[in-house]
Amino acid sequence: MTRFLWLPGLLVALVGSGLGFLLHLALPGIPWLTASLVLGVIVGCIPAARAQLDGVLKPGLAIASRRLLRIGIVLLGLKLALGDIAALGWVAIVAIALLVIVSFAVTYGIARIFRLPGDEPVLLAAGFSICGVSAVGAMAGARGSKQQDTGTPIALVTLFGSLAIVVLPALASVIGLDAVDYGRWVGASVHDVGQVVAAAQLAGPAALAAAVVIKLTRVLMLAPMVAVASFSARRKLEKGESRPPIVPLFIVGFVAAVLARTVLPIPDAALAIADTLQSVLLAAALFAIGASLRLERLIRSGPRALAAAALSWLIILALALLLVRLT
Repeated sequence: MTRFLWLPGLLVALVGSGLGFLLHLALPGIPWLTASLVLGVIVGCIPAARAQLDGVLKPGLAIASRRLLRIGIVLLGLKLALGDIAALGWVAIVAIALLVIVSFAVTYGIARIFRLPGDEPVLLAAGFSICGVSAVGAMAGARGSKQQDTGTPIALVTLFGSLAIVVLPALASVIGLDAVDYGRWVGASVHDVGQVVAAAQLAGPAALAAAVVIKLTRVLMLAPMVAVASFSARRKLEKGESRPPIVPLFIVGFVAAVLARTVLPIPDAALAIADTLQSVLLAAALFAIGASLRLERLIRSGPRALAAAALSWLIILALALLLVRLT
């Protein structure tokens, strides 16, 4: 019986994923992953539930927040076909890669200036510059980050990514962007893939197509950025400490999924199933992460973290707009 101590918590995380989907259906403006995270945070705030969350449910929630997240990241690779990215042209591809690197460096530097603790600076930088929650989870897994360090970056990625869905359409009309350039701006600046879709589709199919290609090019940077961060973490460890792999296995799986999508004739039905499964797994992982958060800890670093994220977000919006104008 002790072999299945993880089962109750895992089932709760999957139920939370389902409830998040129902909330998304009732309120389409709230992305599925965001709804699941919020529900997890709410459950974690219930005093009567904390004994269970920190007790019998803890092993399963830990599996959901780590293993399910990593499997979801692997499946994310099936969204990427190298041919679609190559069609952008080498100038655009290089510009997007530079945008990711500069955005990462700027966000990391701002987070350090605002004295965010632990691994929060590097996790926040990954989430804001690459692909939101997925990047935070990938970076945390590669570096062996503490669970408590993931909460604030995930909350901030969710907050500002959701805010972009409202703010960017309004700014686009003021700036004078057409549908395609608006889509490119969204793809170059918004965090999660789901948030990109939600923001870009408001301007029509042309904007959505442009946004998704650029966003997925940013996602492709996940593998090298995580590998570099993992190598950096290894160098800082003391002799005898457990070292994370230079390239984590789930990142190898992510790259393999990208190559499979590029060279194999995968049926659309199979891709649709993989996309749904990816959403289920990521939503369950986010519910588990939300349930493990303790808002009193977030509040202590809240003002500094919020200010750092807001400044980084504004700079990334400006850099992404510059990319659109120049390319």
